[in-house]
Amino acid sequence: MVSVLVVHDQSLQRLALRTLLAAEPGLTVVGEAADGDEAIRASAALRPDVVLMDSQLSRADALDTIRHIARPAAGPRTRTPAVAPAFTGEAAAASRILMLTAPEQEADAWAALRAGAGGFLLNDADPAELIAAIRVVAAGDAVITPGLTRALIDAVRQHDTVRPLPRASGPGALTGRERDVLIAVAAGWTNAEIAQWLHIAPTTVKTHVSNVLAKIGARARVQAVTFAYESGLIRPAA
Repeated sequence: MVSVLVVHDQSLQRLALRTLLAAEPGLTVVGEAADGDEAIRASAALRPDVVLMDSQLSRADALDTIRHIARPAAGPRTRTPAVAPAFTGEAAAASRILMLTAPEQEADAWAALRAGAGGFLLNDADPAELIAAIRVVAAGDAVITPGLTRALIDAVRQHDTVRPLPRASGPGALTGRERDVLIAVAAGWTNAEIAQWLHIAPTTVKTHVSNVLAKIGARARVQAVTFAYESGLIRPAA
């Protein structure tokens, strides 16, 4: 059972999302929050598998919320010490974050992913896409739609403050199959889609992704996407 925390500043939208998810077998909504502080407290108390968060929060507040949820060891926000849960020496389990974003906010994807978000989905996605994305993020994979992948690359290239990803090795160290997997990841494909394309098991895809990340010195799929473009393995469409 995948547990979900719904975060949205509009009560009607929270109700709609909660109703939709509660009707889906294998999903359970364990709580909801209207802002960043509530989301941080609820996530720490409820430990949901996935935090479904709308990006309508102010950019700074959204990024701060993502950091505290994705890295609970950092502790609660200092501005709400009276209500934030206490953190003990035992590391808190981090929930994975799926952002719902408007098309005009696609350029913020890079900052949110660096902060710890597990994926992005446009807020006009249909219910089936949303359910599938929640399951993918809960399983530990990333969700980045093809349109957001392009916006992500554009944002990376425009940010002068983004430091180059340290490389353990270049693309020449990858096997042919690993290069195929990396190209598919950079195109925004899920592990299931890659498995179907290459006629291999999803578990084998996971192994290839792990090997790629280790070889290029990346910690997450989003960094692998950046590597694929920077190294010239794939090029953005004109």
